[in-house]
Amino acid sequence: MRRLFLLPVLLLAVSLPAVAAPPAVGQTAPDFTLPTLSGSAITLSSLARSGGPVVLVVLRGYPGYLCPFSQQIFNSYQQYAAQFAALGAQMLVVFPGAANKNLASDAASLLGSVALPSNVHLVLDPDYSFTNLYGLRWNATDETVYPSTFLINPNRQVVFSHVGQFHSDFTPVSDALLVVNADNNNPK
Repeated sequence: MRRLFLLPVLLLAVSLPAVAAPPAVGQTAPDFTLPTLSGSAITLSSLARSGGPVVLVVLRGYPGYLCPFSQQIFNSYQQYAAQFAALGAQMLVVFPGAANKNLASDAASLLGSVALPSNVHLVLDPDYSFTNLYGLRWNATDETVYPSTFLINPNRQVVFSHVGQFHSDFTPVSDALLVVNADNNNPK
């Protein structure tokens, strides 16, 4: 009788789709290609092959308003773009959202009239394809994604991972710079 009870539970467990988990330190970061505001595309693997580390910053996007914490962290990382560039790092900033909205316009509001430094790339994540691949979807009312930061070396290995648990739980720029600098000083 007990086995008969376990059979439906087992069948249900096998039929449920696997939910992706965020890549952990030591794992290979899943590759992805996302569009920029200008309509071109950026692929993680090609950016990583450029020789330096990739600082991957995932913003909350536009959950009905421009998240002030996303704006703050975006501005902070942009202000330190030259320090990241001096360490050979590229920054890839992901702006997630629903594709049926004007995602590019919402992301452009982050920039205002300021041009991005050459090592900062703002990409769109329409319909959360990247977000789901990385297991970062925050499935709650008025939420989009968990704010997150990953440092990925040229071999696409994750050397730092932080997935925030609340709106303002972003990795401070100073911490990201320390991690990039420490990883650059390690023998490869």
